[in-house]
Amino acid sequence: MKPQDIIKEKSSLWIFGYGSLVWKPDFDYKRSKIGCIKGYKRRFWHGDDFYRGDKKRACTWGVAYEVTDSQIEVSLQYLNMREVVLGGYITEMVEFIPKEKDQAPLLALVYIATSENPIYLGPASDKEIAAQIAVCRGNTGHNIEYLVRLAEFMRLCCPGVEDDHLFSIEAAVLDTFRDCGGIKPPDQKILLLGAT
Repeated sequence: MKPQDIIKEKSSLWIFGYGSLVWKPDFDYKRSKIGCIKGYKRRFWHGDDFYRGDKKRACTWGVAYEVTDSQIEVSLQYLNMREVVLGGYITEMVEFIPKEKDQAPLLALVYIATSENPIYLGPASDKEIAAQIAVCRGNTGHNIEYLVRLAEFMRLCCPGVEDDHLFSIEAAVLDTFRDCGGIKPPDQKILLLGAT
């Protein structure tokens, strides 16, 4: 699905983010909603700085952003470079279910990574993933920041939702540094921007 196909005759579009987009969308939007999409799991199985989703039966929590009018084209151009060109994602329209019970589901665009992506690394143990996160850094920062901010988002904005994969990798990274006398577990202060 190409950006120009998505924006034809639309005055509003929802974009769902489940990784760094939950705290760093880097595009203008009208409003945001916390919620989930079904049928996907967040996994750290690609060889770059972003969490990825795979198509297994599950529920992935994140934030949907509504972009309107001129925001649509600008945000899609930006996200196409960030997620498709540089990240190898594909796009799909999915049903987004808001966290608030009185709100109806809506369609949202999501960027998804598959095993066909050239940077796909495949499954690994939590310890192996944590070891790589602990030493990897890219143009947008350290992977530890990505991991901790995502775990923080889940605890603060989606309390009671368990993401065993995410939290076990976070624990393994913190254990690595704790053994060295370094990083302490994150406090519960919110560092997120744009999630309402």
